[in-house]
Amino acid sequence: MADTGDTAAAERNGDSTFTVLVAAFANLGIAVAKAVAGVISGSSAMLSEAAHSVADTVTEVLLLTSLKRSVRPADEDHPLGHGPERYIWALLAAVATFVGGAVFSLYDGIHTLTHGEDLGDPLVSYIVLAVAFVLEGYSLRTGLRQVRGEAAHHRVSFGRYLRRTPDTAVKAVVMEDSAALAGLLLAAGGLLGGQLSGSGVWDGVASLCIGALLLYVAWVLGRSNAEFLVGRPLPRSVRERIRAELVAVEHIEAVLELTTLVQGPREALVAAKVDFRDVSTAAQIEWACERAEQRLREEFPIVRRVYLDPTPGFAQRRTEGLNPWP
Repeated sequence: MADTGDTAAAERNGDSTFTVLVAAFANLGIAVAKAVAGVISGSSAMLSEAAHSVADTVTEVLLLTSLKRSVRPADEDHPLGHGPERYIWALLAAVATFVGGAVFSLYDGIHTLTHGEDLGDPLVSYIVLAVAFVLEGYSLRTGLRQVRGEAAHHRVSFGRYLRRTPDTAVKAVVMEDSAALAGLLLAAGGLLGGQLSGSGVWDGVASLCIGALLLYVAWVLGRSNAEFLVGRPLPRSVRERIRAELVAVEHIEAVLELTTLVQGPREALVAAKVDFRDVSTAAQIEWACERAEQRLREEFPIVRRVYLDPTPGFAQRRTEGLNPWP
């Protein structure tokens, strides 16, 4: 019989894949349309938006790669699985947003302000912006729906879950689609300002604002993925509950040291130095470890690996003349 935790994890990973796929196809079509509109209208903001969508498309491809490669099972060469690989590809996706979107937008904005531009017919650009807004809105709606569901599942607020979620692929989709909608409004404002004033300054400023927006998104996503690559523990409240679950097991006297490590959106490792009762037999300690692991897996489905190290307590170590701090 399949493990219910594994089944639920597979379903949620499927949700993440669908969310990223929707965003990828939307951005690919939008990128082509924006590029054509930018050439026709001569708008630097539209060209910046085209670069924005190209960067988003590359980002989604990298995120899809991360989703596929990170779910590979553990093997002899990778005994802890491939979960952290997700954050490597997601970090590369943040770099793609920075290089492909932010840098080009800032360059194009500065070039427009210093050299000016010839404004063409903005009608096509307005049409493309309107269609893009609808498509980006649908993609964002898909991402928001998943985030709300995950937040409700973990009984935390939407904002807190989005800030702290280890599922950085969905976080990237929500942030990039939100930035895309804001960028579309900025591009429309630049077009309208240039149309009313006859000056390309408005368009250049809009392009600079889009670049600054993408810089912020790239920084937030890059920092989030870097934290997980370095190693982020489970939240403090969860760690305290894990301690309580361990101490509640018969024959366990105390948890001397607890280490937790998030290895993926639905995968965490727990390692602890545990003080067992001095009168416990070897068999009782072995079964206590089994019961402790079972309790943790049932209470915290995210915990996939549990390692317990029997360690003498402080009093026993002092009695034996050992360092009381293991």
